[in-house]
Amino acid sequence: MSTTRLRVGVFVLLVLATFGAFFVVQRIKREPADVRFARITPLFSPNGDGRLERARVSFQLRTADTISLRVIDRAGDVVRTLIADRRVPAGTRVRALWNGRDDAGRVMPDGVYRYRVTLQDQGRAVPLPRGVRIDTKPPRPRVQRIGGDNRGPDILPRPDGRPVTIRFYNPARNQPTELMVYRTNPGTAMVFRTVVPGGRRSFVYDGRDAAGRPLTPGTYVVALRTRDLAGNAGTAPGRLPPKAQYGQRLSGHGGITVRDLAAQPPLEPTITESAATFGVDARGRNFAWSVRRAGTGRPYREGRPRTLPVVKIDAPKTPDSGLYLFEAHTRDHQTQVPFPVQAVKTQKVLVVLPAITWQGTNPVDDDGDGWPNTLTDGLPVRRERVFANGLPEDLVQRVAPLLIHLDRTGLRYDLTTDLGLATNEGPRLEGHTGVVLAGDMRWLPAAQQRALRRFVRNGGKVATFGIDSLRRQVRVTPNRLVDPTAPARTDAFGATLRPLVRAPGTTLTIFNDEIDLFAGNVFGGTGVFSGYDSYEETESVGAGAKVVASAVTESGRKVVVAERLGKGLIIRFGLPQLPQRLGRPGNESELVRRTWTLLSQ
Repeated sequence: MSTTRLRVGVFVLLVLATFGAFFVVQRIKREPADVRFARITPLFSPNGDGRLERARVSFQLRTADTISLRVIDRAGDVVRTLIADRRVPAGTRVRALWNGRDDAGRVMPDGVYRYRVTLQDQGRAVPLPRGVRIDTKPPRPRVQRIGGDNRGPDILPRPDGRPVTIRFYNPARNQPTELMVYRTNPGTAMVFRTVVPGGRRSFVYDGRDAAGRPLTPGTYVVALRTRDLAGNAGTAPGRLPPKAQYGQRLSGHGGITVRDLAAQPPLEPTITESAATFGVDARGRNFAWSVRRAGTGRPYREGRPRTLPVVKIDAPKTPDSGLYLFEAHTRDHQTQVPFPVQAVKTQKVLVVLPAITWQGTNPVDDDGDGWPNTLTDGLPVRRERVFANGLPEDLVQRVAPLLIHLDRTGLRYDLTTDLGLATNEGPRLEGHTGVVLAGDMRWLPAAQQRALRRFVRNGGKVATFGIDSLRRQVRVTPNRLVDPTAPARTDAFGATLRPLVRAPGTTLTIFNDEIDLFAGNVFGGTGVFSGYDSYEETESVGAGAKVVASAVTESGRKVVVAERLGKGLIIRFGLPQLPQRLGRPGNESELVRRTWTLLSQ
């Protein structure tokens, strides 16, 4: 019984205490606050960009007091004293600025901080009702996709003429998004800009520049810029204007490719009368096509206008291997791509075309990031893709003039590409006495470089008409060219080559000739070879090699060089203009004839 009375007594005391606390709280609420009318910047970003660098705080005192104002962290520790021992009259607004640094001048990490006011006369400290957040992390907007697919770039113009829908993510949800379109190849320039209101996550784009004109052919990337409430700016890609770092793609899927007409050829040699397939992207328009041998006017075969994007033909029936050109044309545009054809009958000399270099420098965006995938930029490259700009510059300036000259002078050859050597499709090095590297063979797989060295050491001869060749490696997979290396100090044969020198009016003279490379009418019988605007110097040959013929500049720099390595021979011309000068009778033609004689032995 006594226990029950005790429990009842405790309950009554708890009820009375609760009512007492309630009335105390109500009295406190009715009394004016000592610190009132606080105004606090909720967040800021002291990152040095000039926006929201400082936070403002202000308040009033109900009664006069001597105060201190301090910034405290989550643990309650003081990180900065903003006001110390200041006498403040009643009703006066106290103002202070915080730059996000502690008393030692160090920028504080991101997070929530609070203000604490010390009232010395009252002997107590009062926290202000709201904190302030330091936020220096920039928002990370991104383009999620353009059109309905993010596996590659969206290609304009669309066959149906409709615009594309750009879908993006802005983490600063209610903030506006600045949307820009940059051309990334050829050159880099912003061609379009607009501001998308906050809350929207898509934009319909008609493929026109700021002046309302259709974009010119090339690769483009959609870029974004936004600011969060703390003033932090964020962009996609990570920096603008966009620039991919070596071996890295741009972030996101903002790629747009503008294309009027392009074709995709087979890059391994096609045996005469065998089937060859070409892809043609005419953006849904009618196109006609033709095939002719380089240097000739009459087409081997022609096709009537059509829209089907695949053209299948039989390779020309020809007794002689050669370079053919596949041409597609619409009413307003035309493009050409190479078509190497190998005859059934074999020859002593094998000409190798630099298809890996052509594809490796072909500015096509494979993955839709808006930046061209090229081996030059250290990026993987698809083996099969259209030639964005038609015939490669190297083919026009060096390869085609050389092969046209060989055809016209009756110098017969087998024909393959470096890609054909790597995939064992077409003629191989074995069975030939000489090999001609017809253009700039910048990348070659390690296995093929070793094979060339063995070929020479065992008695084969190699002549290279390109520049900056055989100093880089690449790996060939079933679908792509991957892992391109930076240029080595020496080429595949151990020679050290200097960068191309541009020197109009360069004159070469014979320095030595143990193999009759310059015999006959080479140099016009004068020992002088002049009129070149640039050259590549062979600074030194590799270990075990010996220079057996050379022509040098007036300052003694070796340009045309023949070196003996093992049982074989390497001839390096070092004159990028030489093939273009084969179209007229002269020293160049005689030099090629003498080279052919050596290669055929």
